[in-house]
Amino acid sequence: MRRPVPTDPLIELDDQQRGLSVDDVQAQRGRYGTNNLLGVTAGGGWELLRETLKDPMLWFLIGTSALFAMIGDTREALILLVALIPLLGMDAFLHRRTQASTEGLSGRLATHAVVIRGGRLQTLLTAELVPGDLVQVKAGDSFPADAIVLSGEALQVDESALTGEAYPVRKRAIGPGTAGSTPLLDDEYWGFAGTRLLTGTARLRVVYTGAQTWYGQIVRSALSGRHDRTPLQRAISKLVGVLVVVALLLCLMLAYVRWQQGHGLVDALLSAVTLAVAALPEEFPVVFTFFLGVGVFRLARRQALVRRAVVVENIGRVTTICSDKTGTITEGRLTVAHCTASADLDEQQLLYIAAIAARRESGDPLDAAILQAATKAPQKRCASFPFTEDRKRETGIVRNADGQLIAASKGAPETILTLTALDEAARQKWLAAVDDFATTGHKVIACAWRELEESQWSGGEPDRDFCFAGLIACEDPVREGVGEAMRACCEAGIKVIMVTGDHPATARAVGAEVGLGGGAPTVMLADEVERRLREDAGFLQGVDVIARAIPSQKLTDRKSTRLNSSH
Repeated sequence: MRRPVPTDPLIELDDQQRGLSVDDVQAQRGRYGTNNLLGVTAGGGWELLRETLKDPMLWFLIGTSALFAMIGDTREALILLVALIPLLGMDAFLHRRTQASTEGLSGRLATHAVVIRGGRLQTLLTAELVPGDLVQVKAGDSFPADAIVLSGEALQVDESALTGEAYPVRKRAIGPGTAGSTPLLDDEYWGFAGTRLLTGTARLRVVYTGAQTWYGQIVRSALSGRHDRTPLQRAISKLVGVLVVVALLLCLMLAYVRWQQGHGLVDALLSAVTLAVAALPEEFPVVFTFFLGVGVFRLARRQALVRRAVVVENIGRVTTICSDKTGTITEGRLTVAHCTASADLDEQQLLYIAAIAARRESGDPLDAAILQAATKAPQKRCASFPFTEDRKRETGIVRNADGQLIAASKGAPETILTLTALDEAARQKWLAAVDDFATTGHKVIACAWRELEESQWSGGEPDRDFCFAGLIACEDPVREGVGEAMRACCEAGIKVIMVTGDHPATARAVGAEVGLGGGAPTVMLADEVERRLREDAGFLQGVDVIARAIPSQKLTDRKSTRLNSSH
């Protein structure tokens, strides 16, 4: 997810106050166009009709129906015209479903953006943004384009739409001279279109818009792929083509013979047409159309999104399935999986301490998971100190029912342990427990607490004399029924490869849980897979999980998708 910063003088990364002028905006729009992330316009009925008319089976049925009409057999002509209904109906149905799914992609996109132009803060349509615009995004809003973070504290972003990573990703502001020191800028400085800011308020400089954003590239790659005809379609077309040529030759010969025998030209032509009607295999496209229609209907009842009817045939040829993790294999949300409390506390007391430090209004999925798991809600909050990259912890101070001030802090285990008076042996024991959780794909935080004397508390954040409370491990749980689906694929001889943007340890843990690789999946990084695919795709037979994959890497090239075609 690293991206270069273009050498555009209007993309100023040091100035956080000056927006573009009217002349600047016009110049950038003329150069880059509008910020149309989807890049898809509704084609309506004409586009659907134009695509449908490209189907040779449609013309074959129409032509055969016309021949029946010419010889006066209106019943047969009408039957063939009726056979067009499921063919046209399927195209209309699939077109509408595809259009609806495409429109659904806009749900993650910002419709309006707060922009600084000409020194004035204003709200504009997202489509009006251009590279160089200075935008402001608050918690809960989506990023309107791919932009570099100029300022902001405690920024956390939901990037699951791009990477499949369920956990929030922390962002930080770019430092002076950072962009000039390297041609590629790490993703921690970027706010990507289609992702959502969970915490904090960020000011960003727009760099990429429209088709140049990651989100725009994903949409276009998904909608612009080629649609090859299936082997059965090609076989039927070839057979029909051969029979049509043979039938035409026989018809011409018959017409010539009848004409030579002294019959009139009209009689000769009618004889040829009659033979053509008998010889042309109109049943093939009719039967094939109904076959596809029944298949599409059955797949739709199973909630399968079918873009083209020919997938009914292709699905029977599947030997390998590449599946995303977050939201597909897993539920796409964080839950508290394990609580390891210190000796003098129980699990609910540990969760209560963590809930004191959590904030319901933060939008952080981790806070939401903790507050949902805690059975006891914190009392009146007196102070809150949000997470920052420097402190790597979050602290809350409340007053309990007895009037006593309680301070609780949660965050990175290494940071929380330094607030306590635990000896070195105890610290190493807890850090070992953190490693155990991390290797099984959990997100781990530590918690600590202390009582405060009101007369001695000056209002700042306490930073010493805490009591260690324990560890909380969160996970993105596996969807119900996924294990059974994996076993069904295995019994059918279909290999499943999980492709995810997660850390290899997280990906391995989830893969093992659902039974990939017999419970011991082989994990490979996406960069390594991409490199080896250029040489030979056969190695994927031994890979169960592909980790750290960005969206473009999830689009396997056509050569690698046929790696199992001979099996």
